[in-house]
Amino acid sequence: MGEPEIIETPNQQKNSNWATILIILGIIFVGANLRAPLTAIGSLMPFIREDVAVSNALLGTITTVPLLAFAFLSPLTPKISQKFGIQKTILFSFILLSIGIVLRSVVGVPSLFIGTIIIGLAIAISNVLLPVFIKMSFPQGVGIMTGVYSVFMNLFGALSSGVSVPLAEGNPLSWRGALGAWAILSIIAAIIWLPQLRHNHPSEKIEDAATKSKSIWKSPLAWKVTVFMGLQSLIFYTMMTWLPAILQSRGYETDTAGWMLSVMQFALIPFTFVIPIIADKMKNQRSLALFTASFYIIGIAGFLLTNVLSVLWIILIGIATGSAFSLSMMFFTLRTKDETQAAELSGMAQSLGYTLAAFGPVLFGYLHDLTGGWNIPLCMLALIAVCIGISGFGAGKDETVKA
Repeated sequence: MGEPEIIETPNQQKNSNWATILIILGIIFVGANLRAPLTAIGSLMPFIREDVAVSNALLGTITTVPLLAFAFLSPLTPKISQKFGIQKTILFSFILLSIGIVLRSVVGVPSLFIGTIIIGLAIAISNVLLPVFIKMSFPQGVGIMTGVYSVFMNLFGALSSGVSVPLAEGNPLSWRGALGAWAILSIIAAIIWLPQLRHNHPSEKIEDAATKSKSIWKSPLAWKVTVFMGLQSLIFYTMMTWLPAILQSRGYETDTAGWMLSVMQFALIPFTFVIPIIADKMKNQRSLALFTASFYIIGIAGFLLTNVLSVLWIILIGIATGSAFSLSMMFFTLRTKDETQAAELSGMAQSLGYTLAAFGPVLFGYLHDLTGGWNIPLCMLALIAVCIGISGFGAGKDETVKA
C-alpha cells in the first residue's frame, strides 16, 4: 500500500509561494551586492588619487586587497557556516559588508584600506555560500537561479561603475559619499534576508567535501582550471581598476570613462547565460577557451594600437570576460566526477585563483609608474590573454580530475 498523498490547502500553497518569492528576492539582493561595492572603485580612482595623493601601485591595492580576502576566507567559510548555519552566516556577512562600506568612506587613508579589507571578507563569505543556498533551495533549478543571481551581480556591478562618478560630483563628500551610498543597498539586502533565518541550516555536506581529500591538488587538470580561473579574474579586476584612468589619459571626460567601464560589464552579462548552455552540450570546451582568448587578444590589441573605436574594443573585452567567467564556473562541474570533487576544485581554484588575480592591478599600476604610459601594461594583459588560451585549452579537455 502506497504512501498517502499530501494535498496542500490554498493557504499552505499561498504561504509556500510567498516563501519562494522571499527566497528569490533574497538571492537577487545578495547577488546585487557581490560586485557593486568593488566596481564602484574603478571609476572613482582619479578622485581618490587626487585626494589621498598616493602612487598608482599603492592605489591598485584597493582592488587587490579584496581579492586577497577572497583567497584567505573562501576555504574557511564552510567551517564558519558549519557552526552557525548558512542563512545566519550570510546575514552576518551583510552586516559586516555594511560596516566595511561605511568605514571605507571615513576620512583617512587607514580607514579606506581597513574598510576595503572588511568588504572583501564579507563578500568572500557570500561568494562561497550563495551557490550552496541556491542548490539547497532550488535543487531542480540551480542553473536558472544561478543565472538570475549572476545577472543581478553583473548588472549592479555595471551600474555602480557608471553612477559613482555622478554621485561623487554632486555630493559634498565627493568620492567618499559615492562609495558610502552603497551601504544602503547592503542594508536593504540584510533586511530582505531576515526571513531566511527561520530555516537556518549548516553546510555539513560542503564541509565534508572540503576536508575529505587533498589529492586534487596533485592533479595537472585541476591546476589548469585554477590558472584559467585566476588569469581571467586578473584581467577583469585590472580593467575594472584602471580602464577609466586609461580612457581619461586619452581625453575622455571622467563620467564618460566611468560609463565605458559599465559598457564592458553590460557586454559580459548575456554571455554569462549563453556560454554555460553551449559548454554543457559540447564534448569538450577547447574551442570555447580559444574563442575567449581570441576576443581578449583582439580587444586588448585594438585598444592598445588605436584610440579609434574604443567602445568596440571594450565590448570585445567584456564578451571575453563574460565567457571566461562562465567557463571557469562550468569547469568546476564538467571536470569533476561528483559534488565532493566539484567542491574541492572550486575551493582550490578560487583560493589560488584570486591570489593570482590580486597581483594584476598592482603590477599594472607599477608598470604604468615605471614607464609613464599604458602600452607596456596593456601588452602584459595581451600576454596573459595568450596564457588564458593555453590553460583553457588544457582545462577544456574531455576528462575529469584524478583523485
